[in-house]
Amino acid sequence: MAPNSPRLAVRAVILHQDRLLLVNAYPDGQSDLMCAPGGGVELGASLHDNLMREVFEETGLRVDVGLPCLVNEFHDPDRGFHQVDVYFHCRIIGSPLIDADWQDVDRVVTDRRWVTRDQMAGLRVKPDTLIDVAFGGAGITYDPLELILR
Repeated sequence: MAPNSPRLAVRAVILHQDRLLLVNAYPDGQSDLMCAPGGGVELGASLHDNLMREVFEETGLRVDVGLPCLVNEFHDPDRGFHQVDVYFHCRIIGSPLIDADWQDVDRVVTDRRWVTRDQMAGLRVKPDTLIDVAFGGAGITYDPLELILR
């Protein structure tokens, strides 16, 4: 990544039996913020390949990547950080069961859970539009630049 360039990341919107898969990607309980699984894009791999890798690393699940459904931007002006997340609808390949002992490669994800729309409303989740995108949004949505949360 060139200096002062936004970081590109991919995230998965995975629904199974009217439940959305969320993860907490803050080591050692630094935050209770939940988000869709995913992460940074590696050069030389497609967005789909990057997302399949990230979902497996964080959850142990294999997915088939579908169409994009959300583009979200966030930044931290104090650190000069700017990230663009591209969210894709995904479908699980195989079992949706998450092994409670699964450790992600970077040991960052501390919680993985399937949540209903009602349960999601009671959690701290980013981006704010994720609930609508996951449970009924059609087409693709764009969230303009917002401040990073921890």
